[in-house]
Amino acid sequence: MYGGGYVFCEPDVHGQPDDPERLAEFEARIDRGEKIEPQDWMPYEYRRQLIRLIEQHAHSEIMGALPEGAWITRAPGFKRKLALIAKVQDEVGHAQLLYSAAETLGKSRADMVNDLLSGKSKYSNVFNYPAKTWADVTVIGFLIDAAAIVNQVANSKGSYGPYCRALERICYEESFHLKQGYDAFVALATGTKRQREMLQDAINRWYRPIIHFFGPPDNESVHSKQLMRWKVKMASNDEMRNQFLDAYVPKVLELGLTFPDPELRKDPQTGRWHYGDPDWAEFYRVINGDGPCNAERLSARRLAEENGRWIRQAIMNPQQKFTIPFA
Repeated sequence: MYGGGYVFCEPDVHGQPDDPERLAEFEARIDRGEKIEPQDWMPYEYRRQLIRLIEQHAHSEIMGALPEGAWITRAPGFKRKLALIAKVQDEVGHAQLLYSAAETLGKSRADMVNDLLSGKSKYSNVFNYPAKTWADVTVIGFLIDAAAIVNQVANSKGSYGPYCRALERICYEESFHLKQGYDAFVALATGTKRQREMLQDAINRWYRPIIHFFGPPDNESVHSKQLMRWKVKMASNDEMRNQFLDAYVPKVLELGLTFPDPELRKDPQTGRWHYGDPDWAEFYRVINGDGPCNAERLSARRLAEENGRWIRQAIMNPQQKFTIPFA
């Protein structure tokens, strides 16, 4: 068991076909809107895809704390510093909730962290770009958090109980993060000419990574169809991307700011947003480890993991003496 009281479930043996009757009843439960719990039978592929999805989400929360955490001491004013400290603490807490949810599926937290550090497990593309100015932090806090909320609110209504309950808690806190990010964003947008220029430059640099955030287009996504069939995902990549653009493009434009995409427009007949070439080749390069900050961010996580090893060992072996490495 882990701290939440769930029983670890042993995975089915890979390669063995699922029992047709069990599979039919499993899918019928999902169609009825029931939640699947850790002790319930589930298809091997359902478990595998959930582990992949939830641990990647957990990794993204941890990695997402890095660019903002680096700005805590440089945030403008005491109020902004306090807000950023609280936000970074929340993001790390979200990762803990998500790792716990993934553990209910039978994969240990140590294995998940090892897979992150080795590059086997992925995390969100947006956390592999530099936060060069305070304006970058405001774009992360407003637009990227908004994109995350679109994704998380949808998936909080999904089929796996522990993941849904974790997302409900996370969404409450993310709503506060969004308010904080919007407040900082508006402060720059309504500030001096230099502040507006700095914010516009940040939007120009982050626009494409934000379009990438929701994943490849539906006709290229190899996971979405089955994940939506089992209600692990409640909306497709393109649906969530369109929902985000619908809600937040007007908020940016009303502040007199622009997006670096002359083709960005909403079709009044279909209600769908059209955007220019998103360069999906860049998305795949970043996801596969060749982004501007991939090496730097993973190096920071490896250092944190190494520096914290003695703490984990001390908790597991309280009678043993340890030398604190940086004391």
